[in-house]
Parts: sequence; C-alpha cells; structure tokens
Amino acid sequence: MDRLNQRSTDPAVQEMIQKAEKDGIETVWDRFESQEPQCGFGNLGLCCRHCLQGPCRINPFGEEPKAGICGATADTMVARGLDRAIAAGTAAHSGHAKHLAHTLKKMAKGEVKDYRIKDEGKLLGVAQRMGIETKERPAQEIALDLAEAALADFHEKDTPVMWAATTVTEKRVQVLKDLDLVPKGIDHEISEIMHRTLYGVDADPLNLLMGGIRCAVADLAGSYMGTDLSDILFGTPTPVVTEANLGTIKEDQVNIAVHGHNPVLSDILVTVAREMADEAGAAGAKGVNLVGICCTGNEIMMRHGIPSCTHSVSSEMALITGAVDAMVVDYQCIMPSLATVAECMGTTLITTMDICKIPGATHLEFKEETAAENAREVIRIGIKNFQRRQGKKTSIPTKKETVAAGFSTEAIIGALAKLDGENPLKPLVDNIVSGNIRGVCLFAGCNNAKVPQDHNFITIAKRMLRENVLVLATGCGAGALMRHGFMDPANVDQLCGDKIKGVLTAIGEANGLGGPLPPVLHMGSCVDNSRPVAVAVAVANYLGVDTDKLPVVASAAEAVSEKAVSIGCYAVAAGLPTHVGVMLPVLGSPLVTKVLTEKIGDLTGGYFIVDLDPESAAEKLLAAIDERRIGLGI
Repeated sequence: MDRLNQRSTDPAVQEMIQKAEKDGIETVWDRFESQEPQCGFGNLGLCCRHCLQGPCRINPFGEEPKAGICGATADTMVARGLDRAIAAGTAAHSGHAKHLAHTLKKMAKGEVKDYRIKDEGKLLGVAQRMGIETKERPAQEIALDLAEAALADFHEKDTPVMWAATTVTEKRVQVLKDLDLVPKGIDHEISEIMHRTLYGVDADPLNLLMGGIRCAVADLAGSYMGTDLSDILFGTPTPVVTEANLGTIKEDQVNIAVHGHNPVLSDILVTVAREMADEAGAAGAKGVNLVGICCTGNEIMMRHGIPSCTHSVSSEMALITGAVDAMVVDYQCIMPSLATVAECMGTTLITTMDICKIPGATHLEFKEETAAENAREVIRIGIKNFQRRQGKKTSIPTKKETVAAGFSTEAIIGALAKLDGENPLKPLVDNIVSGNIRGVCLFAGCNNAKVPQDHNFITIAKRMLRENVLVLATGCGAGALMRHGFMDPANVDQLCGDKIKGVLTAIGEANGLGGPLPPVLHMGSCVDNSRPVAVAVAVANYLGVDTDKLPVVASAAEAVSEKAVSIGCYAVAAGLPTHVGVMLPVLGSPLVTKVLTEKIGDLTGGYFIVDLDPESAAEKLLAAIDERRIGLGI
C-alpha cells in the first residue's frame, strides 16, 4: 500500500494531502508519523498520571514494575483509565443535551426570538413518555415542563434517570436494575467516576468496570435526550437527497464550513445564509454555500439537505482547498491545528463557545438570545474573505457523491407503514424472520489516523451488504460511507446482496421513489445513536424479547474519541455485540480484557469484539448475528 493510501482511501482527501505536502502545510497524518513509535505502555493502558507521584508504568511482561507507586495493579490502572474515558464521553454527549435543554427552556419562557417548536408531535410524544401531562395544555407550557424534566435528569435524585428508564425495554430495565446499572443522575455518574478513580479510592477493577458501565448508560440517556430535544426544536429528519465530499465546495460562492456537534447555531446559520444571498451577490458571489463537517454537518444535512464536505480526521483538507472563506465551530472533535492551517490558507476560523477556544482563531461569542445576529456576523466575515480571495487560485477536488440522508426512527417507521399501515414493524420483522434481512449492523464513531481513512468502514460495510445485512450509520462512520457512495440508491445493485436489495427496493417503491432506498441508511450524528437503539427497542417489544436477543450488532471501526468508548459501552449494556477496530487501551489487563470481551456478556448479553483486521471483524460480526438468529429460532 503506497503512502497516500496508507493515509486515506478518499481520492478527494488524497488530492488535498498532496497539495498540503507541496505547500509545506503540516496535516494530522504528518503529526501522527512524528509520534511514532507510540508509547507501548499507553497503548495497553499501563500508564497512569492520575496523581503527582507519577506517571507510573507497569511492565506488561510480568517483570518489574508490577504496580504503580500507590500499589495499583495493571487491572486497577486499566479499569480506572477506561472509566475516565467513559466519563469524558458521557460528559460530551450530555453537555450537548444540557445545552439543548437550556435552549428549550429559554424558548418556552419567551426569552429567545430565533427558536420555536418545529415538531409539536415529537414534543407531545416525548412529554407523554416522560409522564408529563399534555391534555389541553399549550405547547410552550409542555416544553417548559419537558426542559425542567431534562435538567432534573442530570442531578442525583430518588427516581432513576428518566431518559434511560423510559427508552429501553422493560426487561432491559430489570437487567440494569439487578446489576445496579441504572444511573441516578447523568452528572452524578460522571462526578462519581472522577471520584472513584482518584488516587486512593476505588481499586477493585470489577467494581470500577461496573461503575463505568453505569456511567455509559447515563451516556445513552444524554444522547437520547439530545436527539429528542433537537427534533423538537429543529424538526425530526425526513429523507432528503444531497451530496458529500470536497467537491461540494464552490469556487464562485461564499463557502462557510460548519464544524462540531451542536445544531443550536448551525441550524440558524442555514436560515440566515439564505436571507443573505443578496448581500453575498453584491460582493460578487453567486450565493452563500454552507457545507458541513463532522456531526454539525450531519445535523444540518439531515434536516436541510446541506452537503457534508468532509469529516473527522480530514477536516484540515477542507481548508487546504483555499476556497473556504470561514469555518465556524462549536465543540467536540475540532483539532487545534485548524487555526494554523486556516491562517496559511486565508480562512477565518471562528470559535463560538466559551468551552472551546483555540489560539489563533477569532472568537465570536454565541448566545441563543442573539443567534441570528451572531449568524449574520459569521457570514459577513465569510463575505469579506470571499472578496479577498478573488483572483487567487483554489484547489477544489471534483469528487462528490449523491447522498440520501435523514432516516430518523420516525422516517423509517413511516416508510415501513407504506407496506403495512396498521402494523409498520411487521414487514421489517417478517423480512428478518425469512432471512431477507440476515441482521442489522450499526456503524458509528470516528476516523483514526492509525487506519487508512475509511478503510475499515468500507471493508466491513461491503461484506455486511453482500451478506444481506441491513446497515445503519451515524456520525463520522456515516460520513465515511457517504463519501464512498454507500448512501446513493444508484449503487444498490453494485453493493447489496439480492435479498437485502429486494427489501430496499420494495420499501423504496412503496414510498414512491421509483427505486430502492440507499444501501446504507443515514441516521444522523453521534448523539443520534439513540435512533437505532429506538428501532431495536421497538422491534424487541414487538417480538416480546429483550434487545440482547436481536440479530443486531455495532461497529466503531475507526474509533478515536472518548465518546466512542462511552457509546460502545452503552451498546454493550443494551446487549449488543460491539466491534472496535482500533486497539483499546485495556489489553495490558487480561482481567479487564476478559470481562469486556467475554464475561460482561453473561450479565448484559453484550460484549466487545476488538479486532483491527476488518475482514476478520466482519466474520465475527456475522457470526454474532447468526448466533442471535439461532437463539430466536429463525
């Protein structure tokens, strides 16, 4: 494999890597190479700097040192490190959700003018699930009660976290209750992890792991809450056709890239950008072209059809085109290197949140009360930069793919209803029972510079589709697949086995598409992993079983963020076999490794599959699906 292919499988990204090398611009892959060889102790999880006596390292071969200065063993050290990763991931997803809860509260109290309830049906449905009275009450009052209920879920209380207890099967609630895995409060669980992993507190690796899994269940609650509140404020996604990859950047328009995870600003930018088309025209542009990166890109793609230009590890490549006039970021997965690359390329990098400032960037404080004004200021910065770059050479790859996006839980059930209006889940279950759908695989997570970008995703997805597995995708996993044509209905013949092709075609034609659904269904951003969980719970309830009995698996094929760790742990808590395609920093503890890959399955039904070879990983995922089918007697 040549050097370019070792870095990325995306031709557009490869083109920009070559340009960066020619222009002397350092990229994420250069920095990765400069870090090699990476610390073997760290890769195994056998290093600790949680107190000021360290850092401590434990010899993985049984020689000295066999314990940290405090006496922590390899098992304790690894479990503590994993727990802290789970807590960080939970803090990120739930912080996103808390931001939305505060926005909903301000909207309900009439304190902001740029937000409104866009899906009242979703508001009523979520409120009823939460036990909030809705009959003959105005929507604003219901929204206020729901916002208060959301914020209450963050604190320790006598009742469980409602966004966990009301979103899984009753049988799963009992499993979690019996194992003491029902979170008492989202922030409470994060705080407790930080306490118990402090120097001189919890040293029992099994106790630590169970605390980490409980925190991961809190992450499921935070993710589910984030999805629910986004749908209420910005609309529940329905299928939309758009495009992806760097070819969506347009030389003759003001290009504004939005990057991060929260739609509170980016959704407003979509509206304001359309309103400011004339202002851009007066500056010589043919319009304002918004493009998405990472999960903010997923949010505005699935609701507005805004194209995604790139994702995750390749975010620098958008700037290297020389045609991005402004990149506006909120939080999460934003590399500090963007400021340096932006300066080289004449782009203004704009940070907007107090918790995410980057040296070298322009900080424009975003407030919900002034959302539209903030958005106009962002776009005017882009317009000025567009004027400055006129006559300068740009390097925009032509590569782009058609994407059918926006398959929310409601959209999927709505599509199935065209086959059976009275019982929309029946066609899905019937096709699973008949074997037309062998099983379901969810792709989630990030891209990792250790893996040729997208290689693991596309290798496993190709195998799944050939084997008639229904494939769903979220986050940058969705980004990887959309940029390689997996979300273009025109590629069903090329990618899918005959049985799954027949299912996708039948649903597509029943919905008036004149052809099939795309090979892979785009279900949204990172927090939207709650959507496939909702589908799995609905199917489990229909069959009268728990989610650990379903032929459903998950894969974070190129994981990076601690969010991927917490997502993987709540998938395991929900009973799903869950693949990770990069080395988890746990292999230094045989005990922790065995618990996560084997023993936890005896408790929750889910377990981790850690396999860096995508071909081998695909075999293991298919075997897990077939084992579940046998268990169901199908």
